[in-house]
Amino acid sequence: MNLSFMLKERAAKGKPVRIGQVGAGKFGTMHLAQCRITRGMHLVGLADLLPARAKERLEGVQWSPEQINATSLGDALKTGKTHITDNAMSLIECPEIEVIIEATGDPATGIRIASAAIEAGKHVVMVNVEADALAGPLLAKRARAKGVVYSMAWGDQPALVSEHVDWARSVGFTVVAAGKGTRYHPTYHQSTPETVWDILDQYLVIHNRSHINPKMFNSFIDGTKSGIEMTAICNATGLVPQTDGLTFPPATRFEHADICKPKSDGGVLEKAGVTEVTSSLYRDMKDVPHSLLMGTYVVISSDSDYAKGCFKEYSMLPDKSGKYAALYRPTHMIGLELGLSVASAACRKEPTGSAFCFNSDVVATAKRGLKKGEMLDGEGGFCVWGKQTPAEISLKEGFLPLGLAHNVKLKADIKEGQRLKWSDVEIDANDATVKFRREMEREFPKPSSF
Repeated sequence: MNLSFMLKERAAKGKPVRIGQVGAGKFGTMHLAQCRITRGMHLVGLADLLPARAKERLEGVQWSPEQINATSLGDALKTGKTHITDNAMSLIECPEIEVIIEATGDPATGIRIASAAIEAGKHVVMVNVEADALAGPLLAKRARAKGVVYSMAWGDQPALVSEHVDWARSVGFTVVAAGKGTRYHPTYHQSTPETVWDILDQYLVIHNRSHINPKMFNSFIDGTKSGIEMTAICNATGLVPQTDGLTFPPATRFEHADICKPKSDGGVLEKAGVTEVTSSLYRDMKDVPHSLLMGTYVVISSDSDYAKGCFKEYSMLPDKSGKYAALYRPTHMIGLELGLSVASAACRKEPTGSAFCFNSDVVATAKRGLKKGEMLDGEGGFCVWGKQTPAEISLKEGFLPLGLAHNVKLKADIKEGQRLKWSDVEIDANDATVKFRREMEREFPKPSSF
């Protein structure tokens, strides 16, 4: 409860947290909006493949031209201004920068940037949950060995859910299920970047589509992002996926304790200790009232009869039996909250969630019948969506991680709904991302419990 005081003290000493951010997309821009007005923080450099776009994004969230006209990182450090560049490595090589924010969204880039930052002795806040789902356990292990922080991004749902789990365990509750809400329908698995607007326009007002990458946003619709985020949560908490992945049961925010509990007790889960994502849409396409569309939740139980009596007494949203109860957060503010992770890493040397095991994977799954010779186009594209899968099963069956299902050629026909295998595609075994992923599999061959 003291991060703001720690930032205030650093500001008073003229030693703000010095930040290098890579990526100025939607999430990154939201952070830029708050970083400018957060006492004790200094965005020394912003790297983006399109510097002119990065400058436009900064100005769009009220940075003045004078604030972003530093001619170099050295100039930025002297003046308190920000330098814009297309060279992400220059941020990592700058000795004075303490924290690197990786916000590109590309798994290969994320692993490369994070690895270099860790090797350079810098803390990493990994907005790029795609990279974390692909190889986060190994990145986190390397960071710990180097004595730096590798952290999930506060404001994004994986970090918030991990905090729910930590809260529950820290006060003696058993975690039955944890996850988030989303808008889901089984037909959405076939959504593409061309059809995604038909779905988004039904419930989301987007005033400026130029700030939106339809391929990335499509991954929220087709079920992929849910699989990625629940995988990150499992690997940071020791929870596990259900055998066949997420089932997306419709639920109001008040029904989670009744629905997200084991089938043996009348719920939908195959067992306790798993992740699940609830839908704000019934299967007949009607909206669920009071849904948890943008929120997060945890369902708990207790061995204490007294505590279970308190579930109802203190409005903890118990199930009908009184055995389980739910706590939820109604929304998340994404990049607007990211500063908490930055401050925690720099001031406390503590992550806001970090992978420690390999319990869950995200597997490339065919959106339609695919033909031999086709090129896969990765997350949110026209070919595959990401299905959460227990890592043990993924390794045993040789399933292809979603993060490697981009720009690779199929060696065989694939049926709709079929999970792809490494053997189904032409993979370059010498590719740096492939090698990093294979090393992670060797380092974490078995699932772990908390």
